[in-house]
Amino acid sequence: MSRWRDRVSDEGGTAVIEFVWLAILLLIPLIYLVLCLARLQSGSYAVTQGAREAGRAFVTADDDAAAEARADAAAAIAFEDQDFGGQGDLTVTCTDTPCLTPGATITAETTVRVPLPLVPSFLGDVVPLEVPVTATQVSPVPEYEAR
Repeated sequence: MSRWRDRVSDEGGTAVIEFVWLAILLLIPLIYLVLCLARLQSGSYAVTQGAREAGRAFVTADDDAAAEARADAAAAIAFEDQDFGGQGDLTVTCTDTPCLTPGATITAETTVRVPLPLVPSFLGDVVPLEVPVTATQVSPVPEYEAR
């Protein structure tokens, strides 16, 4: 009986098991947090770059029709660069009509809805599955440029 009691009370090797369980319980949420933050940062880069490049492409165009097409293409390239191809939205507003009037300003606003990784879709009623990320760029139309 004393041999059995000695064997049960022996704690040799249990520190390793406790460390492994504690590491698993702490590392899994930490890894998920890093995944979420990395994806949100990618969305932030996409909208920032998309708004900046769309504004720049718009104000350097020769006419309004070409400007909208150039802004859409520039934003699409920025979204695709961060793996948000087809998911981003671009809205361009002008202070004057026509938009490329010298001295006017162009406001380009881009939005991407970043899906949270590894969240099943049936949890959509309880947990938000996407985080909207938005950026705005105000670009002046050059006053002394010949078009």
